[in-house]
Amino acid sequence: MIAGAYLWSISFWISLAVLMTWQEYVIERTAGLQIHFFQLLLAYSIREDFTLALLTPPIFYVVGRFAIGFDKPLRGALAYLCGFVPFVICYGCIRWILAEVSKVPISKIVPRADVLGLVTVTLGDLTIAYIAIVIAAHAYEYFERVRAREFEQHELQQALAASELQALKSQLHPHFLFNTLHGISTLIDTDRARAKAMVIELSNLLRMSLQHGSSDLVTLEEEIKFLDSYLGLEKMRLGTRLEIRRSIGPGTLSVLVPQLILQPLVENAILHGIACCREGGWLEIAARRADGSLQLEIRNSVGGKRHNGTGLGLKNTRARLTYLYSNEATFSFAVFDDHIATATLVLPAVGLRQQTSAQLSATGTRV
Repeated sequence: MIAGAYLWSISFWISLAVLMTWQEYVIERTAGLQIHFFQLLLAYSIREDFTLALLTPPIFYVVGRFAIGFDKPLRGALAYLCGFVPFVICYGCIRWILAEVSKVPISKIVPRADVLGLVTVTLGDLTIAYIAIVIAAHAYEYFERVRAREFEQHELQQALAASELQALKSQLHPHFLFNTLHGISTLIDTDRARAKAMVIELSNLLRMSLQHGSSDLVTLEEEIKFLDSYLGLEKMRLGTRLEIRRSIGPGTLSVLVPQLILQPLVENAILHGIACCREGGWLEIAARRADGSLQLEIRNSVGGKRHNGTGLGLKNTRARLTYLYSNEATFSFAVFDDHIATATLVLPAVGLRQQTSAQLSATGTRV
């Protein structure tokens, strides 16, 4: 970190030295004086600016530790004003040492061949340079604090969104569990063997849901596997009254989707559209890619007297999409005049890869 600070400082000041030397060189040549550019650069500009380059990182460090605050700005300004004295002394000493090392006599540059002469002839430039360095250091410190504050706010917003997402997910498990247990209870008196099989299947389903309990996103393939287990439970309860159709397009199974995003929609379709009808009905699950997005549809027939629910599934779905995708995902639900209800999800197609022929052969199947 220290080496990087000195590297940036030296690069800046040496670049400035080259520009200032070129300006001085052009002026001297225009006046008819025979002077070499590199001689002027090495004899004066490089030495002066290299000294400032060595003193800049310590000033940035001091400002980082003791920046002028808004509570006592005058006190801080006076402290840095007093700091000008050691800055000038350090500048004169370093400049004199560099002159001795480079074997270029100081008397060719300044009237007196000592540290005091160096400081005297450059006092105005040193004052401007010191003020500029202190201001630049405070600007950098302010920028770093603003960036750190924005990062902390971003982390806080992410943590808040994660906790709210977890709260939304925690609502889904008991909701679907209570509805499933209610369905099992209706079979206990009439078909105990089927009720027992449903309890076993429910335990497997809960175990599967816990495998990805901390994941917000899973592949569509994993989501459909969970959905198949849930539909197996409903198939045990409704038998031939439930017809399940599936249309899974190529290249969709590896797309990442929110965990348990389809189960509440399928549960609503069965509870409010199929189970309430004596003849039963059909349910279709469709997935396809379009324009870089993944479109998911849950369509079902609507018949009989619909049960009035709390609307938790639809509200939860909209809220989760907002937290996970902001405005990049949409959700719509409608019941049309032909007694068909459609829930449509459009998500960003994240995590796509080519599906194997074995996966593609499963598309368009009917259960």
